[in-house]
Amino acid sequence: MKILENKVALITGAGAGIGKATALLLAENGAKVVVSNISKENGQAVVKEIIEKGGDAIFFKADVASAAENEALVAYTLKHYGQLDIAVNNAGIVGPFGLTGDYPLEDWQKVIDVNLSGVFYGLRYQIPAMIERGGSIVNLASILGQVGTKFLPAYVAAKHGVVGLTKAAALEYADKNIRINSIAPSYIKTPLVMKTLDQATIDTVVESLPLGRMGEPEEIAELILFLASPKSSYVTGGYYPVDGGFLAQ
Repeated sequence: MKILENKVALITGAGAGIGKATALLLAENGAKVVVSNISKENGQAVVKEIIEKGGDAIFFKADVASAAENEALVAYTLKHYGQLDIAVNNAGIVGPFGLTGDYPLEDWQKVIDVNLSGVFYGLRYQIPAMIERGGSIVNLASILGQVGTKFLPAYVAAKHGVVGLTKAAALEYADKNIRINSIAPSYIKTPLVMKTLDQATIDTVVESLPLGRMGEPEEIAELILFLASPKSSYVTGGYYPVDGGFLAQ
């Protein structure tokens, strides 16, 4: 029996990068997967790949910055599969680089809406769906949920917020057997990161990582699988770096 047999997993931002790798891995390990993404084309392509490999998956288009769309996503999951056991709040954006003193207000709001409010909205509707059965929720934070960096004030603030929100919710629902954790990737070779950084910046980033390379989405997915599975049954409220040693410096 596969470790996630008879489990239903919902993953936001699952059309590419870490979300896609996670959807594929959870499906491979027996979960029925609800692939959510703002791009219908990308999300449906992931569903097709899962089904071609013998898995079970459906797609739902949602913008995590909308509370109503998060509610609809959970409702669709319950209508189609009848339960929700695992949620991965992965969708996120970087936003533009800029100094705090003149950071564009509309960009601040967009980054906070997606990266922080989007996680809250996810929890807001995922948790009630898990109350009867228990479950596991994994929120994607970042190494910038623990340390700062220049020129990304909204992103740093949002990811710090995700870490705090995760701890608060984990304490609130521990007695309901709902485990809630956050993970902290560093620089991972996702389409988002590779599009955001130029080659000179990538070279500088690699030099800053003790393991001497960027991470792969599949390496993040492996930790998510562990946190989603019964193997991590005594783990909640944690913040787990997958960062090539960055935070150890």
